Amino acid sequence: MNVESRSPLTSPPGDYCPPGSARWFELPTGLDAGKKLFYFDFQTRHGQPAEHTILFVHGNPECSYTYRGIRDALMASRAPLRLVAPDHIGFGLSDPADFEMVDKHHAANLAQLVSHLNLQNVTLVVHDWGGPIGIGALLEMPERVNGLVVLNSTVFPMPADGITYRNYPFPWLPWHLTPRLIPDRLWGGVAAAVVRHAHPQGTASFLALTARWLRRFAMNAIAPGTPEHVFSQMLRHPMNARSSKRNVLQTPVWGHGYRYRDSRHGVQDNHEFYAGIQARLPRCWGPDGRDIAVCGYFGQWDACGKASVIAQWQRALPQMKRDTQRFPDIGHFIEEYKGPEIARSILRMHELA
Repeated sequence: MNVESRSPLTSPPGDYCPPGSARWFELPTGLDAGKKLFYFDFQTRHGQPAEHTILFVHGNPECSYTYRGIRDALMASRAPLRLVAPDHIGFGLSDPADFEMVDKHHAANLAQLVSHLNLQNVTLVVHDWGGPIGIGALLEMPERVNGLVVLNSTVFPMPADGITYRNYPFPWLPWHLTPRLIPDRLWGGVAAAVVRHAHPQGTASFLALTARWLRRFAMNAIAPGTPEHVFSQMLRHPMNARSSKRNVLQTPVWGHGYRYRDSRHGVQDNHEFYAGIQARLPRCWGPDGRDIAVCGYFGQWDACGKASVIAQWQRALPQMKRDTQRFPDIGHFIEEYKGPEIARSILRMHELA
């Protein structure tokens, strides 16, 4: 694949996207105007019109490649689908970030891509920060969406009970402190460790795991073509690392809103962004609105997978109760473990299975 951007991930694996599906979109407006956003765009049954568009929106510190298990299972089905997945600016094969970006910035970019492609009959698949990014973007055009798949994400104020990002994965080493402890030049090693290997484990195991991947990243010893290489290599750009870390710094107030000062663009504030999502979500897509199909998959060794977060989703979108899957033995990155099962839920929700 010829990479048409300035991404530090210059040698993506052969299965980064389906053959012939790689695309780049130059953002026309906004803070990232002129930057190239990577996305893949693939139709599963050539010669048949696609009945549904599956739009995958990733979080942090990952990229569209995290959806390969779901994508490949959908490609193997006989359903006529259009599969679209972007890499946010600063991630994957898109241009590097040049400021510390959070959810509202990526949502503005995604909205431009959706309008450019004129996506219709969209099933929105969101993970992690992809929840507020994808939902925040598509609620500006809610008529385009007929399905939502939630994977360890939230758009609501994080409940204070149980696991939070102030005490997870360990009370003395919460996730939100890691950006202050790990230098920018090693942040890619953190991504390699947590995306692929942060399953439930004890303190000694987790520390040894993280140290091992930090060392491999520092020594350029992560094998090319592996998922760990993809998720770590994209963060070799210093601003990509700082932008990724900014998302982690706001995890203690996930869904409440967050205010910070960026060195390039000054004060940034997403309180209004979240308030808009929380007000419009049930009204637009709940039973009194479009009543879209909804399902949820939650790894419960994670703040975004705990029962109180699931209850928030089910209050806003009661139709999720028909298909909510819980996995106590899986952590945050549920899509890395349950790709085929999630694909089957997508097919069932549109009676394509």
